[in-house]
Amino acid sequence: MNAGWYDAQSAYAIGVDIGGTKINAGIVSRSGEVLHSLSLSTLAGQMNTGNRAIEAVEHLLQKVVLEQPDFRVRGIGIGSAGQIEWASGQIRFSSDLIPGYQGTELKKIMQERFHLPVHVDNDVNVLALTEKRFGAGKGIDNFICLALGTGVGGAIVVEGRLVHGAWGGAGEIGHMSVNFQGPFCICGGRGCLEQYASGTSIARRMREKLISEGLPVEDVDTREVFARWQVGEPLASTIMEETLAALGTAIASLIHTFNPGLIVIGGGVAEAGELLFDRLRQEVRSRTMASMLDVVRIEPAYQGNWSGMIGAALQIWEYADEGVQL
Repeated sequence: MNAGWYDAQSAYAIGVDIGGTKINAGIVSRSGEVLHSLSLSTLAGQMNTGNRAIEAVEHLLQKVVLEQPDFRVRGIGIGSAGQIEWASGQIRFSSDLIPGYQGTELKKIMQERFHLPVHVDNDVNVLALTEKRFGAGKGIDNFICLALGTGVGGAIVVEGRLVHGAWGGAGEIGHMSVNFQGPFCICGGRGCLEQYASGTSIARRMREKLISEGLPVEDVDTREVFARWQVGEPLASTIMEETLAALGTAIASLIHTFNPGLIVIGGGVAEAGELLFDRLRQEVRSRTMASMLDVVRIEPAYQGNWSGMIGAALQIWEYADEGVQL
């Protein structure tokens, strides 16, 4: 390791959260304190995203060294959009949200540039680490995270460890089918949860419903659907009841499969608030065996602007503690 930045005993790591629109990077302590942070536009389609991530870390370290010339870190943890080959840290699949990102050997290029230990994982998996250390998942060995936003992401924690599967793709809960005769999904399946429970699908289905009724669709986004639902507007209520039925079906199946103690719901859809959680708990209760249900809580995710970045950094301690070779 390059002595320039590396110290195996450092209380700090670098966390990088790579999304389709922005990259957040920060110096994070094991206790979740953010010492320094910055955000850069991803510039997807304009710049190579791997190089942009390097640029974010370089800017961060330049910022730190001005204040603390002798500063050292334990490693770099990255949480990224897309499917990640966990062992190699390569981007196995990425949507058109980040053109040209697929195939990027992110772990390799970051190690070569900074001479530090590097871990790379899916963005929802690192959010689960934040949840495990600081959120509703604290002290819970078996739980599942769902991130309901543009799509539907998932993370599964069993006996205190993230489940990665054969290469890192475990937790694609958004592509669990909740309707075998449902609409076709971009993944090739039918009736995927993402078709019903993502913010994108909620807004799309509401617009389709309004058009079918000959009503205006201007400015109808997901938040507008929530607002209409909360005051009892019939069309919005129809859309949200369908959403809750699909989500409840998926969660019941997850409970029957994994026997978790907790289901954590995050992402933009969770911003619908307590009405969503109350109705979702009712829906899950109606679809789950009583013997499996009595230990399960359904709770909102840990809220924080830097949750993904913090979770990314926590990988450095998470896997060092488990004896994983860096």
